[in-house]
Amino acid sequence: MDNLVLAFAIIGVLGIGAQWLAWRFNLPAIVLMAIAGVVAGPVLGIFGPPGAGGEPPMEVLFGEFYQPIIAIAVAVILFEGGLQLNFSELRGLTRGVRRLVFPGVAIAWGLGAGAAYYIVGLSWQVALLFGGIMIVTGPTVIIPLLRQSKLDARPATLLKWEGIVNDPIGALLAVLVYEFIVFGNGGGGGEASPGEIIGSILIASILAGGLGFTIGRLAASSFRRGWVPEYLKPPILLALVLVCFETANLLQHEAGLLAVTAMGVTMANSRIASINELRFFKENIVVILVSGVFIILTANLTFASFLELDWSVFWYLVAMLFVVRPLTVFVSTIGAGLPWRERLLVGWIAPRGIVAVAVSSFFGVALVKAGFADGDKLIALAFAMVFTTVIAHGFSIGPLAKMLGLASRERPGVLIAGASPWSVALAAKLKELEIPVMVADASWGSLQPARLADVPTYYGEILSEVTEHHLDFNRFGYLLALSGNEAHNALVSTDLAPELGRAAIYQVNARGKDEEDRQALSYTLQGRTFLHSGVQFDELLRRHHKGWIYQRTRLSEEYPPEQYKQEAGPDHEIVLVIRKGAIQFASREAPVEPAIGDTVLAYVPKPPEPKPEPSANNLPAGEAVDAPPSGNALPS
Repeated sequence: MDNLVLAFAIIGVLGIGAQWLAWRFNLPAIVLMAIAGVVAGPVLGIFGPPGAGGEPPMEVLFGEFYQPIIAIAVAVILFEGGLQLNFSELRGLTRGVRRLVFPGVAIAWGLGAGAAYYIVGLSWQVALLFGGIMIVTGPTVIIPLLRQSKLDARPATLLKWEGIVNDPIGALLAVLVYEFIVFGNGGGGGEASPGEIIGSILIASILAGGLGFTIGRLAASSFRRGWVPEYLKPPILLALVLVCFETANLLQHEAGLLAVTAMGVTMANSRIASINELRFFKENIVVILVSGVFIILTANLTFASFLELDWSVFWYLVAMLFVVRPLTVFVSTIGAGLPWRERLLVGWIAPRGIVAVAVSSFFGVALVKAGFADGDKLIALAFAMVFTTVIAHGFSIGPLAKMLGLASRERPGVLIAGASPWSVALAAKLKELEIPVMVADASWGSLQPARLADVPTYYGEILSEVTEHHLDFNRFGYLLALSGNEAHNALVSTDLAPELGRAAIYQVNARGKDEEDRQALSYTLQGRTFLHSGVQFDELLRRHHKGWIYQRTRLSEEYPPEQYKQEAGPDHEIVLVIRKGAIQFASREAPVEPAIGDTVLAYVPKPPEPKPEPSANNLPAGEAVDAPPSGNALPS
């Protein structure tokens, strides 16, 4: 293939298509991306055949741009990962994270290198280098897995911090070994002592970390002082990431990974008002980069790469998954105060991702040029490790977390922001339907009816940063913004939209204004309008005080939707339907149509009081008593 634009288009379709399929069917995205890349590359040869000298197809296609494309993508991915690391998340977990980094890194390095040397048969130099690379558990796979499994906050924080912090450490360990085995033996034009090599890398690492910290502080300061307009913040930040990355690489090869991670962590903890917007922008870029780069890396494989794999690779994978990782976590976390369930889960989950493949690809080529023939095995070994771990851990993290009690077994819950008599009555009915629900409000008094109804509550401002550390949003699949303050509802909807998705957020029509009213908020700030009619908040309160009730109806062949609609009357308001265990809330933008088998929850007027039956002694001779009309009373 000579058309680079067409190649980028195919890569984009395959990568984003795999991400969409993963979301649609709740599958690990990186597994589908890996399959798509292998099918497009080695199987179908869409991007062209290998080069005349056996060069992989994607390197032939992109030429000298192949390595820079991968490097830039990895830099942005690591920066975005660092941007997610807020020190406030580490409350009670500082010791656990520290132990996973040290001595965890040293233990994993030694055991991994030993497995590569004794099982695969790599030379000790190459085995040490590859052992350093294999300590990484990249954010490109960890964070999507955490999102998919809805893991509890503590183990999720451990895995996220370990993955992001260990990525640059693994790359620097590979650099250290490479310097030893190449430059230490005169391969760089002059022999260097071990002390000189270690000192050089240590100084370069300190300078790289300081560079990332300095650039991060300068960017944060300029953003806080208003020296940069909002629309220029993301592009300026992207440019600074690339400057930081390449400047550090000039000091020491692969030191840029440490620099951009330090820059991201610095900005994440600098109290920037627009940090969420910057995170969303970077997340969008990272989704594109992860999708594209993983397709490129997997499509770059050749059948010759697969032929290098034998049974020794299988036993190496078994040792890494069932011996090296569990033993590393068990030994390193002794005395760290972590429950055994969390240690067991963390000891199993360690998927490798793009950083491992990218670094292995670079050093594999470099080692072959330096005279180490077994360096050619690194790429195949790295891909085998990535494929195995993302499949094994991607499909097992959810069931294992639920079995250990570290993830919710319940259906996705409903978070109601705003306590009013009407919303509390709705919450009580949801609880009766065995739907997990919680009512959140900043007013202790407003939450009293919910507490009396034994409905779970959260007392505090839902928009506060502190709330993120006390309320696990992974438990909730839906948000109902039901306060009487339209602006607050819009803020809640906008703030939690990236967490839950716009389609899962519903907002009551607080003021009854249409979109053309200049006093109305923009639709871009709001969730879906709750209920088909979009009835406003004050009217719902009025109905509540008039005695309206929530009524549940089960539709069946004997009581079909048509009969239900006919008997319900014009005043009833469908709130939700439960279809095959899934909840569908009614909204003006997406009306729900009840079907046979659904359970319908509707808000209906209070049924009329039944008239007392007249005494038989007062009936005229021959007159029958009629049954009272059913009115709006539906089968419950």
